[in-house]
Amino acid sequence: MTELEETINYNFKNINFLKTALTHSSYANENKISSYNERYEFLGDSVLGIVVSDHLFRNHPELPEGKLTKVRARIVCETSLSKTSREINLGEYLFLGKGEELTGGRNRTSILADALEALIAAIYLDGGFEQARYFILCRMKSIIDEAVNGKLFIDYKTHLQELIQKRSTGRLNYQIYKEEGPDHAKIFFSRVTVNGMEIGKGKGRNKKEAEQEAAQMALADLLKKQTKQQ
Repeated sequence: MTELEETINYNFKNINFLKTALTHSSYANENKISSYNERYEFLGDSVLGIVVSDHLFRNHPELPEGKLTKVRARIVCETSLSKTSREINLGEYLFLGKGEELTGGRNRTSILADALEALIAAIYLDGGFEQARYFILCRMKSIIDEAVNGKLFIDYKTHLQELIQKRSTGRLNYQIYKEEGPDHAKIFFSRVTVNGMEIGKGKGRNKKEAEQEAAQMALADLLKKQTKQQ
């Protein structure tokens, strides 16, 4: 854990915050301990959301509300969080159960994303909001800049699938419901549904692009609703 502290340039006053953030539920279950990182994930997600929202609001007055929501969705997502986790080798420091260890848990996208949220919570609990803010903006600077400039590619379909799986047993379905324009410049229109209920629409120069935009719109709407509920 000392090595991780050096990597993230933060020394914990109470190392137990860090230990809990690194403890996966599989390890806790196998070793019959009560402290693991799921509650930290919840807190870290909220801290991350307000830090990114505040940063975008203050530093990009040119972005309207709809664009702000889309940019934030690109940053606060499993793909971006797991990328940041890998950059600091966070998976190496996790306490995992034997099953998770054997099935590649140290490199699993969902586990790495959750662990980063837990780490953010640990820094927040130990050092306060400004320390957490500093960590987020330093470690995720390139992701934030690329998202703002439209250069960050996110596999929105995969991210949406993972989010829906976490929340329900609903089945996602994509449908190209309309095509416009001549063959050499056709525009495809897509909708995505969960158990038959439409949650997003998109358009693009090909079917894949249209489906990605539909997934992005669905994610942005889900994130907006989640923020309002908080």
